[in-house]
Amino acid sequence: MPTELPGPALRLSIDRDALAANWRVLNRLSGNARAGAAIKADAYGVGVGACVPALWDAGCRDFFVAHAAEADAALEHLPAGNLAVLHGPQSPSEARWMYRAGVRPVINSLRQARLWADAGGGSCDLMVDTGINRIGLAMEELGDPQIAMLEVDVLHSHLIAAEEQDNSVNQLQRHRWQDARQAIAHRRAALANSAGIALGPAFHGDLTRPGLALYGGIPCASLAGEIRQVVRPEAQLMQVREIEAGEGVGYNSTFVAPTAMRIGVLGIGYADGYLRSWSGKGAFLGGGRRLPVLGRVSMDMTVVDLGDAPELGEGDWVAADYALPEAATVSGLSQYELLTSLGQRFAR
Repeated sequence: MPTELPGPALRLSIDRDALAANWRVLNRLSGNARAGAAIKADAYGVGVGACVPALWDAGCRDFFVAHAAEADAALEHLPAGNLAVLHGPQSPSEARWMYRAGVRPVINSLRQARLWADAGGGSCDLMVDTGINRIGLAMEELGDPQIAMLEVDVLHSHLIAAEEQDNSVNQLQRHRWQDARQAIAHRRAALANSAGIALGPAFHGDLTRPGLALYGGIPCASLAGEIRQVVRPEAQLMQVREIEAGEGVGYNSTFVAPTAMRIGVLGIGYADGYLRSWSGKGAFLGGGRRLPVLGRVSMDMTVVDLGDAPELGEGDWVAADYALPEAATVSGLSQYELLTSLGQRFAR
């Protein structure tokens, strides 16, 4: 007889109310523009299934994934016409799939324009490279006849350094984006990511594309106090141990107990995105107390100090101290990495 599988030993606590509130804040700060949502990389690691319905209910109607292969998961929660694929079609088969599915490709090159036309064409987006030198149509290609034939819904560009609000390159890119708007017929225009929204109305166009800030990241100081924390990784205490002064903890004994200590072993490690950069620096929160990480984080386990939390025992849940701006400072990871590295063993 089949038996019931045990529950997961890891949880990703997702505050959907905070997610929705963050979108509403970013939509308000977008002024006359409408805020969309970047949901690429499984909603920045938080989970498309958890995030997209909450964003839709909050009022978001424009969603963006990076790869065509990410679209299916999003389409379980969205009408096809509300989804665009930022990397565009990489092959004739991808172009045909997008055409049949009703998903908008973001055209980034003359080759992709041809692929889209060959697949049947219709409404699409267009990305113009105004200086980042990644993907996107070069400014000198704006007048190409293949581009003139496109039915462009959203004319995009992408800022290089939006979080550096005094960087002159922001204004240079804005001017190039405005030149592209004059050259290409389009229905809407988009330039600003999360930090770009804070640059002000001249950068907003008709649509903004927040990503990081939706999920609790704070890319620039002007958004501090406006954005709420969304995710908290949680793990169970698998074992509680008493160790003596002089005993080491974990690989290579990088932590040695100065006195007798009560410690706890958590079932979380770098395989789950709680990386070795947290070794000896991170902390978990339990019973209203801070539980410092001791020694090296290993693949599936992390050890914490339980000296200030005598009431915590095996089977209890604790939460990583994971407010993104502060966690980035402590770990040396970017706020983006902190989110997107979260593993698949978390129940979301």
